[in-house]
Parts: sequence; C-alpha cells; structure tokens
Amino acid sequence: MRPGPRALINAQDKAIMRRTLEGVGAPVPAWRVVESPAHARDFAETVGYPFILKTSRGGYDGKGVWRVESTSHLDAVMSQPLPPGAVWLAEAAVPFTQELSAQVARSPSGQTAAYPVVRTVQTEGICSEVVAPAPGLDPDRAVEAQRIALDIAGALDVTGMLAVEMFDTGQEIFVNELAMRPHNSGHWTIEGAITSQFENHLRAVLDLPLGSPNAREPAAVMVNILGGDVGDLYSAYRHVFARDPGLKVHLYGKEVRPGRKVGHVTAVGSDPQSLLLRARHAADYFSGAINE
Repeated sequence: MRPGPRALINAQDKAIMRRTLEGVGAPVPAWRVVESPAHARDFAETVGYPFILKTSRGGYDGKGVWRVESTSHLDAVMSQPLPPGAVWLAEAAVPFTQELSAQVARSPSGQTAAYPVVRTVQTEGICSEVVAPAPGLDPDRAVEAQRIALDIAGALDVTGMLAVEMFDTGQEIFVNELAMRPHNSGHWTIEGAITSQFENHLRAVLDLPLGSPNAREPAAVMVNILGGDVGDLYSAYRHVFARDPGLKVHLYGKEVRPGRKVGHVTAVGSDPQSLLLRARHAADYFSGAINE
C-alpha cells in the first residue's frame, strides 16, 4: 500500500503526527495531549489564551478545531464527545502572517520533486483560494519550506504526494498538518505546472521517473467553488466561459451543500491579483453569490 501504514498514520492522527515531527526535528508549535479541562488549563498557563484545541482524529476543513478564548470556552469545547480513537490535542496559537503549503512527490526509490510553495487562504476553516508561488515569500524561506517537506517525506518513507501545511510568522515557519495525497492546495498544478500533482502521484506510486514540478507561467491561482444557492452548477458554464475564456473550471459532480467544496476555478498568467479577481468572480457566480 502506498503510502504505507507507518507513514499514513501521521495523516490520520494529529497527536501521532506531532510526536513524529518532533522526532525528525521539524519545527512545530508548542503542543500537549490533554486528558481533562484541568490538564488543558495547565497548558494554557504555559502558552496563554487563546490557544488551539483539536481532536486528534476525525477533523477536516476546520471541523474538530477550536480557538479557545477562555476557561469557560475550554470547558464547553471539552464537554463534547471525542471521535472514536481520538484524544484532545492542545497547541499554541501561532501568530502567522500567512499560511503556506509545500508539496513534494517522492518515489519508492527515493527520487523527489518539490513544487513551488503556495499561499493558502482559509475561510471558516475551509481553503478558499491558493496563489502559486506565494506572493512576497522570501526566496530563502521558500527553500526552507521545501527542505522541511522533503525531509519529512524522507523520514516517513512517503510514496506519492505529500502536502505540508505551514504557518509563516515572517521570521519562522511552523508545520501545521500533513496530507499524504493529492491536495486541494495543489489543484493549480493541473494547468499551472508542467506535471500536475495527480500525474506525479501516479508516477511515484509506479516508481516511474517523476515529472517536472516547475510552473508553466509566472503565476497561477485557484479559487474553490463552495456550495451555495445554485443547485445546477452546469447551468453556470455558459456565462462563465463566455465572460472569461481563459479560465479553467473543474466541477466534482458532488451534491451541492452550503459550504461544501464542489469544484474549483484556475487562472494562469503574470499578475496574481488580476488572476484572483477573475477566478473569484467565476467561483462567486457558480455559488450564486453574484448573478452577472
């Protein structure tokens, strides 16, 4: 199985992931497994409020994650039942300036490929847009992020794609979470990179030589389409395609539900800000936020 269980458990259980990352020397926020509100309050005395409380298993797209602001808030959060097999994980809140994602591919024979580090934006815990490469990111910090991702992939013996989600404070980088699969932060690679994350995932699993991860254009943006008031998403194609023939739209065939990721829009070119405006407009039309 690729990736193997020894690697995959770190994407399934955040407490195990934190122990593993510390063991390989990756930079992580201060953290602790907490068994009770009293134990969590002890942690808060060390790092201060607010701090982050997570369920170690079962969370995604902001679910199972709370920014705890006070003792009463802490008690309310920990009164909820945990998912099967999960524990409570407390982490220091990182004062980041931007969120990053460093994606790498790794084959069983040890060949690796590192994609440009991207900036991700989360809205209510859900990734809303991605810009590649991350605007304004210091080149040395971008190389550091790629090195961290490659070191983790090697230490965990990952096969296929690995996305390392990070916090950038402006002076330091901290690892937030891992995803051992093609990841939402890499969908831009379908049109924006010489070899997409999906192709390199397959190449890696088959132990074929990896393709180039380099970008085709100076910039690429991806904006997620979130479920809204439009039930028949395909009805929006005519308007979006006619208004901006340069966009690429991917719909996933999912049932539309409020806030659910049901597709994405990609634009490539030279000016990230203008690309974002174009992709946001299309995504808003698909969701029903605008009608022109």
